[in-house]
Amino acid sequence: MSEIVTIQQAVMAEDEKYASRIRRLMRDNKILMANIIGSPGCGKTSLLEETAPKADFSFAVIEGDLETSRDAERLAVKNIKALQINTKGCCHLEAHVVEKALSSLSLDSLDVLFVENVGNLVCPAEFDLGEDFKAAVASTPEGADKPLKYPALFAQAQVVLLTKVDLLPYVRFDKELFLRDVRTLNPKSPIIELDLISGVGVEEWVSFLSDRLRRKRAHVD
Repeated sequence: MSEIVTIQQAVMAEDEKYASRIRRLMRDNKILMANIIGSPGCGKTSLLEETAPKADFSFAVIEGDLETSRDAERLAVKNIKALQINTKGCCHLEAHVVEKALSSLSLDSLDVLFVENVGNLVCPAEFDLGEDFKAAVASTPEGADKPLKYPALFAQAQVVLLTKVDLLPYVRFDKELFLRDVRTLNPKSPIIELDLISGVGVEEWVSFLSDRLRRKRAHVD
């Protein structure tokens, strides 16, 4: 067991070098970088689709999936620049892969870079990609118990997004429990409730991003 732990620590330490380079690159180009993490089907791609019409900033997306380019293709239909990374079985994106993908983007035309990580609540939370913040995404059909079952993600997240709130009348979801557990792990992070069909919550999400972008650029300048 100790050998496995040592190997994992060495891998993460090596990848941190790439994450640090990405962080400098984002800072030098005044780009806000968000690492979006959630289960398969929680609405990560739909969130990005609905962000585009309301955004007062330009953005691109790095899409992480085990296989297929379907999410990137969905975004392309909305005229959203998206690069697909297929991990071929790996349960998360790593910084050295993200850095390689960045060479295909025109950074001088970007304000925000989203990384839609592989659908998983565990491993993506452990790996630093050089992002400014992690966004934890959970949907009502998944159940209200996710924060305490996957505490690392919800404790680290600088924003928590609860999607598919339009389904609350039809699914067993204890919203009070969910909110209380998030607050136990993370007292300060904003919690945004989203209905991506009607658009409820999208403007609040965009406002959060615009504020974070302004704050980052004010600090850089």
